[in-house]
Amino acid sequence: MAWRVVARQELRDLWLAGRGLPLMLAFTVLLSATTYLTATNQSLNFLEQHEAVSLTLQVAVAVGALLALLVAADAFSGERERGTLESLLLSPARRSELALGKLLAALSTWLAAFALACPYLWVLGHGVGATADAVVVGAVVGTVIAVALTGLGTVVSALARSNRLSLSVCLLVLLALFAPTQFPTGAKEGWFGELLQRVNPITAGNHYIGNVLVDGHGWSRDAAWLLSPLAAAVLFAFLAVAAAPRFLTLRGSGPG
Repeated sequence: MAWRVVARQELRDLWLAGRGLPLMLAFTVLLSATTYLTATNQSLNFLEQHEAVSLTLQVAVAVGALLALLVAADAFSGERERGTLESLLLSPARRSELALGKLLAALSTWLAAFALACPYLWVLGHGVGATADAVVVGAVVGTVIAVALTGLGTVVSALARSNRLSLSVCLLVLLALFAPTQFPTGAKEGWFGELLQRVNPITAGNHYIGNVLVDGHGWSRDAAWLLSPLAAAVLFAFLAVAAAPRFLTLRGSGPG
């Protein structure tokens, strides 16, 4: 199928001749620093060790999804600037298949990042029996968030007129999504604060991770917090594959 050919070519370009390996190297350095700072803190007790695992996992999810978003933001706008978009659009593959192949290739960045994060989670969590929960909850929540952000990046890349505009828009949206995580604790309390956390897929996913790893809640107890990440993943994946490619032109359809 055409999307398989596109995905295979994109994977080859990303990991053999592209930015995949340098991005993973930078990700490993960041995660190593985070793990070192938490593991060498001599004041950690049983509860705080769970918090350290949760913090490291949230950093891995956030940065891994960010890398996938950056790769997706280059999907079509990068082809446009390199002058290869015309030959791509003239290929026998349908535009939806082109988008699907590029989306899957960008998503591989998150999968590689999560695979690199698993040993760090084991180092921090094996002493308190938190490794298994951290790996499973990270795989579920991280993949859902990564699919949402990868779909968003593909949509923006298809509509933006330039690669710079695509990256700028994606980073601004990501900044807006992460901004509520910096709110003081008092601003997050009450029904309005909780509503803001629930509708934001990033804060909702982080809250669910904390509830499972730190508070010891069961998997189904706070499952409602995963509704917005799931909805965002389905919506942006659909837009990326079925809607945005229809507006794909050589000059782009978006402002800029």
